[in-house]
Amino acid sequence: MSDWLQRIENRTARVGIVGLGYVGLPLTLLFSEEKFRVTGFDIDYGKVELLNAGESYIHRIEAEHIRGAQEAGFSATSDFSEIADMDAVLICVPTPLHENHTPDMSYVVSTMEAIAPHLRAGQLVVLESTTYPGTTEEIVVETINRYGASRGLKVLRKGQDDLDGVMVAFSPEREDPGNVVTPRRDIPKVIGGVDERAAKAAEALYGTVFNRTVLMSSPAAAEMTKLLENIYRCVNIALVNEMKQLCEKMGIDVWEVIDAAATKPFGFQAFYPGPGVGGHCIPVDPFYLTWKAEQYGLQTRFIELAGEVNESMPLHVVETAARAMEKNGVHLGQARVLVLGVAYKKDVDDLRESPSLTIIELLQKAGATVAYNDPFFPTVGRGRKYDLNLASTPLEQVSDFDCVLIATDHSDYDYEKIVSEARLVVDSRNATRAIKSAKIVRC
Repeated sequence: MSDWLQRIENRTARVGIVGLGYVGLPLTLLFSEEKFRVTGFDIDYGKVELLNAGESYIHRIEAEHIRGAQEAGFSATSDFSEIADMDAVLICVPTPLHENHTPDMSYVVSTMEAIAPHLRAGQLVVLESTTYPGTTEEIVVETINRYGASRGLKVLRKGQDDLDGVMVAFSPEREDPGNVVTPRRDIPKVIGGVDERAAKAAEALYGTVFNRTVLMSSPAAAEMTKLLENIYRCVNIALVNEMKQLCEKMGIDVWEVIDAAATKPFGFQAFYPGPGVGGHCIPVDPFYLTWKAEQYGLQTRFIELAGEVNESMPLHVVETAARAMEKNGVHLGQARVLVLGVAYKKDVDDLRESPSLTIIELLQKAGATVAYNDPFFPTVGRGRKYDLNLASTPLEQVSDFDCVLIATDHSDYDYEKIVSEARLVVDSRNATRAIKSAKIVRC
């Protein structure tokens, strides 16, 4: 253990990061900045080739950052046999939902099946993917022990010698795409180790790139912490989404109400309504916990309801647009609609679980002709839950549409100009709050 910690301190430890997406690639850069030699693993050969060419495929990460990491020894590969050369292996792969809202653990399972044959004694394996309590033990530990049985390799637990096996921990990612205010290093790193050695090893490693670490009693406690953080947001967003619909019926501006409530110096934190929730965590995490709770005979009704409310918001937006167009003498089935923004939140190039995609599909199913504009996505093809095959429409064509529907409030948009040229604007993000126009319908 002391030798392992020494390698962390003198930066000779090799760090492997599995999954080079919105979580893994920023983490790679943090460790590279600290002069660790990082190897990135990904099954997407296109990503591997771009990174090794010094290019980036994430908007907020510039190519020069990739090249700077290469100077510190970073390289990418799809060859998982190189896992054997790593001192620490950090797993940052997706954990989405199946269509029936049950956890899809296929990425974690396949990753563990790929790396387990190459693990050796003395390594640290950390799962960062958001998941239900028990995943680290049920999948990570079980897979390592199963593959290691024939070699005498196992996950270290209390009372076992350091040389006997692999240290395992869980440390949830806390990425906030688009956040340019809080440096990643200032986001405390939660860590739960299978045993004390794993916790201390992970603390030493992450302590080099994060200004604060928070040690938990177990991986399950750390897994639950991540779910609580995101379900807290999900529930409060669902609350204001319901409040928004009620305020619309009553002729009250919910945004004015929220701003006034936020002046209270205690007991209230402002959350804001929208067309739904997106990203990898908030739309997914409530269902991960409700699924796990069922195994303990508990129905988490409050959490389930929040998820359902948020999932219903794209339909509310479409219905609002339909009513607004009817007042202009345009039936939804014959309408031309331009959706502004397909990213799940403003100023990011991330489509994961975006409510904008659901809105487009609902409009299409109703018979509308739908186009979109997004400065981050020149095209939108096919994904896990969508198959659109559309190209971004120039904003010069705004006047050609019966309705412009603001689904994502990117900062690049000139909303004054858009409103002046549009026939009708349906604003689901309050992006046009400062603009007075009879053309605007807010929802």
